[in-house]
Amino acid sequence: MVIKSEISNISSSCPECKGKTISIHEKGEIVCRQCGLVVSERILDISHSGKRAFTKQEKERRERTGSPISILLPDIGLSTIIDKNNIRNPDLKRAAKWNSRMTWDKRNMLIATTELKRIGSNLNLPIHIKKAAIKLYIEAFKKKLLRGRSINGMVAACLYFACRERKIPRTLQEILDQTSVNAKNVRRCYRTIIRELNLKAPSTNPISLIPRFVAELGLDAETEQITIKILQSFISKYSTSGKDPKGLCAGALYLVCKKRDKRISQKDIANVVGVTEVTLRSRYKELIDKLNIEI
Repeated sequence: MVIKSEISNISSSCPECKGKTISIHEKGEIVCRQCGLVVSERILDISHSGKRAFTKQEKERRERTGSPISILLPDIGLSTIIDKNNIRNPDLKRAAKWNSRMTWDKRNMLIATTELKRIGSNLNLPIHIKKAAIKLYIEAFKKKLLRGRSINGMVAACLYFACRERKIPRTLQEILDQTSVNAKNVRRCYRTIIRELNLKAPSTNPISLIPRFVAELGLDAETEQITIKILQSFISKYSTSGKDPKGLCAGALYLVCKKRDKRISQKDIANVVGVTEVTLRSRYKELIDKLNIEI
């Protein structure tokens, strides 16, 4: 409806010479017949909208463009493929054969985008996180930071940075669980992109991880609210740099469960959060001592 109203508002006369205008559908322009003034440009073509296609011929008539371009495709979806079926000229056949061969740059991007989309789908990451991660990977590839480093490790590092930068509650361990690269290589790649690309590594807010851990432990909403309040009080008074956010989550959850007489062991919480029981107890004691909480 909006498109139709915009088209109907375009005057049929030229604003300069008052001459008649003509529509050029191929270019999406309205041009004056007398002086050549472009009255309007980039008009949306709605002639195919609403037409239903059932047969192959109807589908071909309905097509206006190819597939949408995306940075998540190795060539952004703009590659050209030569059809070899109807070629008789041997020179053209040779050209089509060489055109089908892939350079190392494209092969690298194909491996990276495939791995990135696989991890992103398994972790249910939004599309903007995948796009941010592949942009970071392309920048690292252009600066030749992948020499001597694993492609999958660099992809995991870029995904982890994109999650931290956009406050997505995904931990490094969750990304490591979805990749075949060991943690040492991923951490090395993460430090490399931060150092070489002059990036600022944002810290993960432990409060953003609480709702997921509460749901996995089967706790109620009141437990979640009390845990968030304890963490907010601790973060506002003391520095959390150098402390694992998962350890703070585990300590706060165990503290609230113990205070509300919830029968959940340290082992259960530590397994769900992904920390050791020693880390849980140390953060639990730290929260009690610094916030003066009585059990």
